[in-house]
Amino acid sequence: MTTLRATPLSNRHPEPEPISAALGARRAADLHLAIPKGRMYDGVVAILAEAGVRLSASARGYRPTLSLPGVEAKILKPQNIIEMLHIGSRDIGFAGADWVAELRADVVEVLDTGLDRVRVVAAAPRQILQEGRLPRRPLIVASEMERLTTEWIAARGLDARFVRSFGATEVFPPEDADCIVDIAASGATLAANGLDIVDELLASSTRMYASPAALRDPAKRSAIDDIALLLSSVLEARKRVMLEVNVPADRLDAVVAILPCMRQPTISPLHGGEGDAPGRARAFAVKSAVPRETLPTLIPAIKAAGGTDLVISPIAQVVP
Repeated sequence: MTTLRATPLSNRHPEPEPISAALGARRAADLHLAIPKGRMYDGVVAILAEAGVRLSASARGYRPTLSLPGVEAKILKPQNIIEMLHIGSRDIGFAGADWVAELRADVVEVLDTGLDRVRVVAAAPRQILQEGRLPRRPLIVASEMERLTTEWIAARGLDARFVRSFGATEVFPPEDADCIVDIAASGATLAANGLDIVDELLASSTRMYASPAALRDPAKRSAIDDIALLLSSVLEARKRVMLEVNVPADRLDAVVAILPCMRQPTISPLHGGEGDAPGRARAFAVKSAVPRETLPTLIPAIKAAGGTDLVISPIAQVVP
């Protein structure tokens, strides 16, 4: 786990205190989970489902039920999830690394899902750029992220004034701002609005974070570790497929040598394929979980090495 610690969020969010009556009476075994509203929601719900955790929610409901005993859930905006983890009213939750950096929250990164990869970038109308750079004159920079933006302005030595936006930041230039700092995935939205990226502040993705207070509770930490294990098994399975191949005995070593196994492949003698000598098989079935991205070169290599009857199957979960 990676601990991210910095200054308090602001005067609006005092330093976290021990769980008290102000947060409501709780059973020690209960785990309070926050699920992100918006673009990250579908990805988080999908990975939970693949891990065997079903989520049931009405179209407008913000308190879904989970098929995971002892876990209570609420749907919140990602920036609010970070705030709630910081003060300790939520134990674990999913949010982007960009909001952790913006809010300087005292949270612990448990798992990077790698989902919803985005960048926080500075972008400006191409007509004001000088050789791809911002002009050296007073500028107005609009963004939802005040801390990251003002720190970027200072680091670049810009003569700029910050203006807060509340969504649709890309429409500010050129009339209401010279530059924006915003989240970009492909950059298509920026390009559609005539904006060119001039700098990248940081990269972000959907991650699971925990409250430090929850991790100090042995029962909650154990439950958090279990959830992280389940989700990690799904993420690993998404990268791999199960490859099964039949191999003659005299080609077994050649095929096994090219398999990118997690540890060692599973090898079984084929039924009815006994050799002349007792205990010796004429052919074997070989099974291995291999990286999906290796298939275009791996399949021809296995065929060339003597493998036959290849079967490729999806994997639901992989637990090392």
